[in-house]
Amino acid sequence: MAESTVAVEQEEQLENEVDKEIEKASAQNRRYLRPREIFAFLLTAFGQKNLTQFVNATRQFFMISFLGLSGSAYGTIIFIETLYDALDDSLSGLIIDRTRTRWGKMRPYLLLSTPVWAIAIMMLFTTPSFLESNTQKIIWAVIAIFAHNLGMSYFGVFNILLYDVTPNINERNNLIASQKFMELFGVWIPSLLPFFVDLLPQMTDNSVGMQDVYTGFAAIMVVISAATAIYGFFVIRERVPLASREQMKEVSIWQSIKIAFKNRPMLVLQLNYFFNGFKSVGSSSESFFWQHNAGKLSYGTIAGIFTGIPNYFMVPLAPKLIRKFGARNTGIMAGIFGGVAYTILFFIGYKPFGEWDSGEHIVLNLVAITLMLTICGLPNQIINVVSAVLQGDVYDYGEWKYGVRNEALIATVSGYFQKLANAVTGLLSGLVITWVGYTAHKDVFGNVVRETDSDVLRGFWILFCLLPAFARFMYGVSLIFFNVHGKFKAQMLEDLEQRRREKVESMNEESAQPSENSGSADE
Repeated sequence: MAESTVAVEQEEQLENEVDKEIEKASAQNRRYLRPREIFAFLLTAFGQKNLTQFVNATRQFFMISFLGLSGSAYGTIIFIETLYDALDDSLSGLIIDRTRTRWGKMRPYLLLSTPVWAIAIMMLFTTPSFLESNTQKIIWAVIAIFAHNLGMSYFGVFNILLYDVTPNINERNNLIASQKFMELFGVWIPSLLPFFVDLLPQMTDNSVGMQDVYTGFAAIMVVISAATAIYGFFVIRERVPLASREQMKEVSIWQSIKIAFKNRPMLVLQLNYFFNGFKSVGSSSESFFWQHNAGKLSYGTIAGIFTGIPNYFMVPLAPKLIRKFGARNTGIMAGIFGGVAYTILFFIGYKPFGEWDSGEHIVLNLVAITLMLTICGLPNQIINVVSAVLQGDVYDYGEWKYGVRNEALIATVSGYFQKLANAVTGLLSGLVITWVGYTAHKDVFGNVVRETDSDVLRGFWILFCLLPAFARFMYGVSLIFFNVHGKFKAQMLEDLEQRRREKVESMNEESAQPSENSGSADE
């Protein structure tokens, strides 16, 4: 009788343990992230945003204006490099996916990639005196750009680490919104650059030139990003279970790629990323617009101070909109809104109150453009949050459809398409500067002289407004074909939840079996 009671108690205890494990497995009921870990993740995001914001906003302007590359040469280098980088990203994704260390599969690359991209970025923003011929300058640019993107292929693991730090969907979405909010502060330091570019040469009688300011800022960005990445490595943890080496061997590289290619939401999202990234063709001309159309780079910084304010309200709003309308529908509305706003800005013009020569006209023009850019930028952070949430939906869909949850495999194919898209936008970003007829002119101190040709200035304005308008419109339209939304998405998540519970139950039954056998033998 006593033995029967003990057996019943043991069975109840085992059931309770299974129930606890099932409860832990529920993505809706368990919180995984520690406060210190959230802080480290957001700090790393802050550092990475500083770096990418600085490089993306200034690299083209620096290499054309100071290194002396032509727009077509720069665009061609970016095009060729991005085609190569598409293959490199595919390789890096497979390498990362098969990495197994005591620190996880992704975190080590936060450290290993740092020396590569750090050196490359300093090369991007220096013009050594031994570079005399155009050929030497092109070779220098090729080495710097290729090395930079090689390092970023592995440092970019941070962008998919987000989906491995917690299996809790709600916790993940909140972390996405928090990351995007923190990234808003990652534009503050780079935004100070134009002030120093405008003021330091004047304050030092040109002993500190414009290009010296760029080089100094590059060093600051490298230090900030490297320090935050190292800190993140020691604090952040990966929690999504990894497939064993044996399981990885069962899935060939070719099979992995085929599975990724069959992921319909992933393919639609790549088209969406292309149009979102196409906006960068117009954004890359911003420095040219503020320097030449308006007269000073610092005007762009002043405008940016005000246009960025709504972002701090839009990021917290994004999760609410997503819960109400769904990520897909929220993205569609945001894209169409942005396209309409940029189109209206174009027709208003960049000098609605007159030429940017008198103080009164400068103030009024700057206020008008700042107000319109603020309206144009309202969907920006919503789009950033939506894109990250949709990426998570792609990973979940892959697990639901094929029974394999392996972010790196999907990221490999995603990275390939994104790099091909970047190749096109990178080529265009250089070619459009040549197409508008711009050639850089400098004074005796090496500082850029303001352009006066009206056709060139109008070309900069077209790039500034109409390309972003087209990109935003197409971003919204492309999301119509994203099928993970509404009732289908809700059912998919329920199915995944059930499968994970069954998996935990199965694992507990297997672990309990040896104990039962052992007990029988003893009897």
